[in-house]
Amino acid sequence: MSEKERVANPPDRYLRQRILPEIGDSGQEKLRGSTILIAGCGAIGGLQAELLTRAGVGKIRIVDRDFVDISNLHRQVLFNEQDAANRLAKVEAAAMKLRSINSDVVIEPHAVDITPRNIESLISGVDFVLDGTDNFETRYLINDACIKHGKRWVYGGVIATTGMVMLIEPRKGPCLRCLVPDPPPPGSIPTCDTSGVLNTAVGVVSSFQATAAIRALCGDSPDRRGLLHIDPWSLNFDFFKIERDSNCPCCVRDRFEFLESKRTSWTTALCGRNSVQVSPPADLCIDMDALHDRLGLAGSVEKTGLLLRFISEAGEMVIFPDGRAIVMGTTDESRARGLYARYIGT
Repeated sequence: MSEKERVANPPDRYLRQRILPEIGDSGQEKLRGSTILIAGCGAIGGLQAELLTRAGVGKIRIVDRDFVDISNLHRQVLFNEQDAANRLAKVEAAAMKLRSINSDVVIEPHAVDITPRNIESLISGVDFVLDGTDNFETRYLINDACIKHGKRWVYGGVIATTGMVMLIEPRKGPCLRCLVPDPPPPGSIPTCDTSGVLNTAVGVVSSFQATAAIRALCGDSPDRRGLLHIDPWSLNFDFFKIERDSNCPCCVRDRFEFLESKRTSWTTALCGRNSVQVSPPADLCIDMDALHDRLGLAGSVEKTGLLLRFISEAGEMVIFPDGRAIVMGTTDESRARGLYARYIGT
């Protein structure tokens, strides 16, 4: 083929996708005309973004509050050592990589924390939402906003060698609160920073989520609705049918408690202290001994009377029995929330 012919008839980058009967020409056009939101651009969200950019989704809005750290690189495929050295915002580094992969896709980066104040504007105009977050509080907020506005979304999470995926279609099946009515209290469940994470498990979960998005955007819907549990280390895949809860406060009773800021944590910068206090949405009584043991896997932890003092490469915090924590060395409330979610949980 001559250069003139090549320019006039460019190769079809989606040929091997279009010949799939599940997608075809019409499905590819639907993808090109779609807009998605990826909430969180770390391990799970980064791979979702790459797969869907390569698949030809027309517009991808990516949201993340964090910057690239060297500890991200074993599982967060969009980033490299130079990104970490430059401490680039994850959405900035991701956008550069994604645009170099497929210049036809519009990449819209937002370096913000997802909160009740902005979630509805972030999902405005999107056809599908993918969960790439690292905490339950944000997931319940996404669930509220998507149920309220009729947006399809897919939940996904990974811890250690296991992961879970659940497609949520408003009014057609169960939502996140049908599965887990209330988020687990802070310190009660392990996090990736205390239990580790297998990068291949991230890949499997992200791939299932991206597949759910492609299928939905092409106009198809699964026959089964429920939770997929995977453990690639032991080669176990289990599907659990989940029924819609007839008393669900969110998708049945239309009570959007997280969206209305009734169930979300809050932060307060401490004047003159270079510190931020992160407070949970309700009074708690944390098992400090269990939390001490779990945090000991991720850094240095010391019990001083009623309190825990925890130091890691990411920062330092003092944790109180009622779930509060003072994050030292910063006045950035978004960063403080991120560290709290990273090591303590929702």
